[in-house]
Amino acid sequence: MALRLLCVGDVVGGPGRRLLTEVVGKLTAERDIDCVIANVENTANGSGLTPALYTKLANAGVHLMTMGDHVYRRRDIIPTLERSDRIERPANLNLAAPGHEVAIWETNGGHKVAVIALLGRIYMSVFGDNPFHAADRVLSTVPKDVSVVVVDMHAEATSEKIAMGWHLDGRVSVVFGTHTHVPTADETILPSGTGYITDVGMTGPYDSVLGRSKENVLSAMISSVPSPFSVAMDDVRLCGLIADVEPTTGHCTAVERICVRASES
Repeated sequence: MALRLLCVGDVVGGPGRRLLTEVVGKLTAERDIDCVIANVENTANGSGLTPALYTKLANAGVHLMTMGDHVYRRRDIIPTLERSDRIERPANLNLAAPGHEVAIWETNGGHKVAVIALLGRIYMSVFGDNPFHAADRVLSTVPKDVSVVVVDMHAEATSEKIAMGWHLDGRVSVVFGTHTHVPTADETILPSGTGYITDVGMTGPYDSVLGRSKENVLSAMISSVPSPFSVAMDDVRLCGLIADVEPTTGHCTAVERICVRASES
């Protein structure tokens, strides 16, 4: 029987966090989800994560959490990154960076799911090491009894995400893109059995500019005068990918892009 994974895009601020915690349990039950994976690097007021919010998301039913370029924006999360085996930092940061490179969750059925995050380097303000080399290195450290591996490619350039999908095809179960906050319509299963999507979109307010107040962003772009980019509040949606994975081979057998609006929850 296939394992069903839910991969959730960047959780943005209070609106995204509230919707995720409200619907994740219902989604898990209705869609027979075995493991929920969420990118949570924007959870704390749009940038970073705090220990309290980590606990809140874990209690709500998020099993594995990935981070991105804002991983250390809230420095009080560092002890959690070092202690917890359910959250990890991008694997292609410097080896001295605090936190785990792989996070692993065992489902109720006894199957283990590993997640790895990678930072892109094109157009990114925080540069990690080569993500392709890091992917090869970290995959070799995943325990042999873990056949289901998911990669969060946190990158700006679509070309870099697509290239990573091809690089890892047949070696991991799912590659899902995050960071741009805009869902793409290219969900697919690659020839050697890896589920793929360039970006799952964000879980947050879509009446916005990438989750931030339209007025403030427009003011800054039009006038060139910096303005605080506060988190927007309206048209909140949870966006993600549901993927079915054969637990023995680790091959993906089905992918489905989903979008849940707060007004529908």
